[in-house]
Amino acid sequence: MKIISYNVNGIRAALKKGFIDWLKAANPDVLCLQETKAHKEQLDLSVFEEAGYKYHYWFSAQKKGYSSVAVLCKEEPNHVEYGTGIETMDFEGRNLRVDFDTISVMSLYLPSGTNDLRLNFKLNYMDEFLDYISDLKKTIPNLVICGDYNICHEEIDIHNPKGLKNTSGFLPVERKWIGEMIDSGFIDTFRRFNKEPDQYSWWSYRANARNNNKGWRLDYCMASSPLEKRLKRSFILSEAKHSDHCPVGVEID
Repeated sequence: MKIISYNVNGIRAALKKGFIDWLKAANPDVLCLQETKAHKEQLDLSVFEEAGYKYHYWFSAQKKGYSSVAVLCKEEPNHVEYGTGIETMDFEGRNLRVDFDTISVMSLYLPSGTNDLRLNFKLNYMDEFLDYISDLKKTIPNLVICGDYNICHEEIDIHNPKGLKNTSGFLPVERKWIGEMIDSGFIDTFRRFNKEPDQYSWWSYRANARNNNKGWRLDYCMASSPLEKRLKRSFILSEAKHSDHCPVGVEID
């Protein structure tokens, strides 16, 4: 199974930039989208079906044009879980899970901490989410959580670790949380296979950051420990340019 995760920063904008042609070429079995910024009634869903994704699921924020996640599948899942059931999390449309026979895949869009209010919301979300997945793994042990975590874990994951150490996305409390998630039984699949620096999944639109590769690795495919022996490879598709993020992915037996 090839799973790809992509924060598209607006699916309608991405569609105008050749997203469907890219999707056909990338050909994942499951595609997790974040920040779609759309309700499904605002989209022509036939374009996804014609690309081979007959099964598509959308979980949108109450506020139109904001946040929201989706999952596109080639095969029909056994079950689709919209949200987490936690009221403080679900109104912004940030979690969507599809369950197959031997694996479950979640699309996650963790909040950003752009100001003090949003940072407090993010930190609370992180705490509630870690409790949620710790409980979830008891019944769904084979779990892949793909998405935009809005956090760089280690210094290797950000272009200027010293200068950005007090910026949300690389705060000690955020980095510690990613470590706690891994310690609780998850694998950062990209770092399992790739140890090289200067590999990022998001770049600011400012100061020609992408061309200069001044980036952040904010997007992850985290796999639960029972899947370890089934992991085949993990990758970043930096050539895809429909967004300020690029896709990341993992292949699992």
